[in-house]
Amino acid sequence: MTSLALLLIGFSIFSAITLTLTHFRSENYQGQPMARTMGLILLLALSGLQLAHFSWLYLNHAWVSTLLYRMALFAVAPAFFLFSQPLLRPQEQPQVRPALLWHATPVLISPLFRGGIALPLAFAVGAGYLLWLARSLHALRHERANFHLEMILLGGVFAIAIGVSVLGLAQAALPEKLFFSLYAISIGAAFLLVQTTLGLRPRLSTEVSEAVQAAYASSTLTNIDCEVVLSKLDTLMLTDRIYEDAELSLPRLAARLELSTHQLSELMNTRLGKGFSRHLRELRIGAAKGMLRDEPSASVLSVGLSVGFTSQSNFYEAFREIEGMTPGQYRKLNAKDKTPA
Repeated sequence: MTSLALLLIGFSIFSAITLTLTHFRSENYQGQPMARTMGLILLLALSGLQLAHFSWLYLNHAWVSTLLYRMALFAVAPAFFLFSQPLLRPQEQPQVRPALLWHATPVLISPLFRGGIALPLAFAVGAGYLLWLARSLHALRHERANFHLEMILLGGVFAIAIGVSVLGLAQAALPEKLFFSLYAISIGAAFLLVQTTLGLRPRLSTEVSEAVQAAYASSTLTNIDCEVVLSKLDTLMLTDRIYEDAELSLPRLAARLELSTHQLSELMNTRLGKGFSRHLRELRIGAAKGMLRDEPSASVLSVGLSVGFTSQSNFYEAFREIEGMTPGQYRKLNAKDKTPA
């Protein structure tokens, strides 16, 4: 048990660093600075917990009894709430300062609790936040077809969180090192599921935010001729190829279609079954595939830039997400001059 815990502690730290450098980039959280900041704080808190677990399980240093450990423990649930709320409840955006003050209360009062009461109380607070998350996810039930596998994986994270809450409330009945081994394993397993989910949908946060806006909003398309707008959208994308514009955004496209951003978001989610970000990436990858086949002398970077990606890393990330391979691998498999063996 301890060996597995130590292995997953190392994986957790590596995952936290990777997510900080890759997923929590500003382009993945456009218009969502609160979510990005709280996500980074959440990673920091979880990393701190795992380092304390390593110190206790491997070095026998009782970092799990320190004030910093208790503060990190109380910070996890509020940080996760403030990370999730802008994505899952965009219509309930809180005022930043009051929200931070209110949700920082568990961390601020954590020095008052010591010994056996701190851990159960922290997990009780976490259970309360889980109820809010369950309610928010239930509101997304009509969008499950768009995020079927991702919802299953994130459901696994939710199940782990419930198990951890129960574990924390029963902590006094378990041997101390067994409890912290199980807690470290739970955090590591959650990181594994999150990494798997983001490997499948790197821009998941953006796509969920777009889908939620459409799900919560009352229909904004009552007086819109959807077929005409969809035809105009096809013309702009397929004939005019405006997806090649690296600066293309949902507001700019909505303006071209004489719609509001909410109208366009609802139209694409309800009629195309995908959000703007996903649709844009699919069009760009479709065009890139043709260039990779037809222009063997063109570099992979030049292909990505020509279809609207802003960097090679963004191009590779989107290509792997949609095609399950790198652009170079696709080119080798689909070269026009390839002769059968």
